[in-house]
Amino acid sequence: MYKKILVINLMHLGDLMLVTPALRTLRKNFPTAHIALLADKKLADLVQLNKHIDECILIDKKGADDKLVNFVKFIFKIRAKKFDLVINLHRNERASALAAFSGAEKIVGYSKPIFSNFFTKVMDNPSIAHHIKHGLKTEYVPGSQHQVKSHFDVLREAVGITEFDDGGLEMWIDDATKINAAKIFNENFPPNTKVIAFNIGASWQTKRWLDEYFAICADKLIRRGYGVAFLGGSMDVEIVNACVEKMREKNNPLLKIFTGKFTLAMVAGFLDKCVLFLTTDSGPMHIGVARNIPIVTMFGASPVPGFYPYDAKDILIKSPLPCHPCGQHTCPKSGADNLACMKKIPVETVMKYVDELLNNYGQPAEKIPRIYGTYQCRVVDV
Repeated sequence: MYKKILVINLMHLGDLMLVTPALRTLRKNFPTAHIALLADKKLADLVQLNKHIDECILIDKKGADDKLVNFVKFIFKIRAKKFDLVINLHRNERASALAAFSGAEKIVGYSKPIFSNFFTKVMDNPSIAHHIKHGLKTEYVPGSQHQVKSHFDVLREAVGITEFDDGGLEMWIDDATKINAAKIFNENFPPNTKVIAFNIGASWQTKRWLDEYFAICADKLIRRGYGVAFLGGSMDVEIVNACVEKMREKNNPLLKIFTGKFTLAMVAGFLDKCVLFLTTDSGPMHIGVARNIPIVTMFGASPVPGFYPYDAKDILIKSPLPCHPCGQHTCPKSGADNLACMKKIPVETVMKYVDELLNNYGQPAEKIPRIYGTYQCRVVDV
């Protein structure tokens, strides 16, 4: 039916990873169509080798294409490709505008109100939190279903798809990256060392478990003979350095710091060699899901239903406080109550589930069989 399909998602790392099941389903339903994905240039590693698309179109969102004149030129570039179906999978202004002015015969998905007039069908996104005003007070209402399921709703209701091929989150890397990741791993850890990857940064302060708690976990694991590798981007260097300074084993050769040193593709390749990923609710968490590594994650301000790690072997530990989830980027409380949602997820609880996954799996992620169709992680209330 459709010959040229464009899927748009210009948001962050995790948002883009959560689009991949929709790409797989589109390929199943339209095997001969030309399927393109429009994404942020800085996230190219995540999707440019995706086997379910024919083309990856990249926009320099925070660079050259951020200028109005260049953005208009980019719109004309999209129009020239003559897509007959455009699916927008994030409700932000830039993506909504690109979809609205794409020139496609059919435009569906999420949209900001101004641009929705150009859409064939606009969908709500029940995974995203919203706010309801009650007089002078505003109620925060978290999303009600996982983002993957909401994208499937768009395909079902706006595109007419009835057969879904949910292979979970997917990410491919090239052979050179795999070889380089293995080389770095082998150069930094003794043979047969089981390595746990740590990701302690996150876009919101309220998504970060305390660095002193991560430090205690790292010390415990190193003393038991495990390697510990800190990952994360350049924005996380200061956070990681502060955490490492709190460690008693900070000079142990089984501790390695790769923060700010890896591309996204290298993060994926390195995780293939690790046995477990201890992480915040963050973009790298979703890369871990795509690479099939067992995950333990802690959710404080984050709403669980919309963005839990999409894999049944993973464990999510949820804050015990009634204010969870608040969805706020910084904690409004002060003193001992500041970030209490994270403070009250104890190290002992996290290590209990770290040990459980190590006992259940205990081998590099690349050797763990993937199980099709099992994506509901276990949620633990502290």
